Amino acid sequence: MEELEAFIASNPDPRELKRALAVSMTLRGYSHQQIMTLLQVSSGFISKWKQAFVMDSVPGLKLAYKGSRGYLTDEEKQQVIAFLREKDHWDLNELECYLAEHFDVIFAAKSSYYDLFHEAGISWKKSQAENPRKDPELVELKKKEIEEWLKEHRELIELGKMIVLFVDECHLLWGDICGYIWGKTAQRVEIPIKNQRTRETYYGALNYVTGKVIVRSYSQGNTENTIEFLKELRKIHPGAQLVIIWDGASYHRSKDFRDYLEEVNQGEEKEDWPLTCFQLAPNAPEQNPIEDVWLQGKNFLRKIWHMCKNFRVVKWLFEWFIREEKFEFPKLSTYGEFS
Repeated sequence: MEELEAFIASNPDPRELKRALAVSMTLRGYSHQQIMTLLQVSSGFISKWKQAFVMDSVPGLKLAYKGSRGYLTDEEKQQVIAFLREKDHWDLNELECYLAEHFDVIFAAKSSYYDLFHEAGISWKKSQAENPRKDPELVELKKKEIEEWLKEHRELIELGKMIVLFVDECHLLWGDICGYIWGKTAQRVEIPIKNQRTRETYYGALNYVTGKVIVRSYSQGNTENTIEFLKELRKIHPGAQLVIIWDGASYHRSKDFRDYLEEVNQGEEKEDWPLTCFQLAPNAPEQNPIEDVWLQGKNFLRKIWHMCKNFRVVKWLFEWFIREEKFEFPKLSTYGEFS
């Protein structure tokens, strides 16, 4: 340790100094994360030079040091892939450290690490939120309930006398147009947005049979606007029985909304109700196929971000895509297929 401190004090080459500082901080009990933040180095860098110091003392930190080999044998590669496949989550720095510590290998290019991830069947993807209060058994029970109900009324649905609509609200933000796009490596891609949180609320109804969507904009999601949207759906489908499948938002269950349902269905047998509502299981938005519609609409905006000069244009393009598209994706057969 004294030899290391003397080397640091001797004003060595900046590259050698960074190596020595990384080793010194490691020996003093600093974590890899702390060292990475302070010195702007990788975890693999820290492991490599610590190992070099242990093997050759201070001379191992000097520029003449040959360093580790930059390749894996076929057998070692299979060991690394097996190591990656046993894990549930992955980190590039952890892989760098693993290779340096177990095989004395540090790749010159990041792409070599990415290749190992690829061979192990691991890809870079955005993580998804999962509500811990979600009840998988309740989700499955609700799915079977809806499947059975639709099966019993299949003839009416296919004749168009009964319309099944998956309904949901979407909040479109101006900042939603930002996403992953292709651009020059050393140049930032900047999109002019005055206020990323500028928003518009949309109500949408996905026809489970045709794949078409009815979309309307409102000031916000509430009981009043929910009732107005359902009135609009009834005007579009005069004489048909509407079946609404949606989540358990408070304004889908409010007293005013229940009063509206009673008014619409008053005097009719349950089988003949003009308006029937099914509530999906709580805390599991993936049950509703229209969630995929909103995602496709926002992805469309991200692809044509260069056309979105202001939020008025953003809204027009989003509405146009939702209205004009006939949606076909696997989730549309979640509750059974219809001709």
